[in-house]
Amino acid sequence: MSEAMLSKVRKLLAQAEDPACTPAESAAFTAKATELIARYGVDRALLAAQNPTTDPVGDRVLDVVAPYARDKVGLLAAVAEPLRCRCVRRRQGNGFALHLFGFASDLERVDLLFTSLLVQAAHGLAATEVPADDHPAAFRRSWLAGFAEVVGGRLWAAESAAASESGTPSMALVLADRSDRVQRRLTEEYPRLRTAPPRRLGGTGFGSGAEAGQRANLGGRDLGGGAAAGRRLGR
Repeated sequence: MSEAMLSKVRKLLAQAEDPACTPAESAAFTAKATELIARYGVDRALLAAQNPTTDPVGDRVLDVVAPYARDKVGLLAAVAEPLRCRCVRRRQGNGFALHLFGFASDLERVDLLFTSLLVQAAHGLAATEVPADDHPAAFRRSWLAGFAEVVGGRLWAAESAAASESGTPSMALVLADRSDRVQRRLTEEYPRLRTAPPRRLGGTGFGSGAEAGQRANLGGRDLGGGAAAGRRLGR
């Protein structure tokens, strides 16, 4: 992403994350940022189809620390997968090292969106009262799970819409090939990778987190409405 566009997107997201912003203002800022990010992703995919050297498959490692490290990992996965990136979780100290694989342009998009959504999640948790009969940590873990699940679904829808609106009949094939190449790169690095079992969460915050995920500012007409990975969420 060019420095000029990167600077513009960061400024828009920073404005969207400002607690002083009204929901409508925040949605407008993030809608514009996400529109730029989505257009950039489609443009880079089409360009790379003609000249692969413009957007190589790569990887990067993000450190995700406590508290709620596993829940932050879940949010990162919810952002990465719709943007055709894959991540491998490795235990590291009191958190995790997340090894991300994807095309350079998609890794940039994941980093930007994940950073913004961490901030939005932190604000949402801070504004949500924990029920008296629930354990605070359990409630917040289930809240974050609901938030991540809904955000992931919305991102899948947004990526599908962007591909459909590209005006390129072969766009689906281009994106499928990119996904396959990322998977091959991951398999080369981790040939014996195992899938982690699903978590069992006991808190009652899932529904509240899902509602916040539906309100989270991702932008797009059809939706309505990272070092940053170590940012701490409120206890």
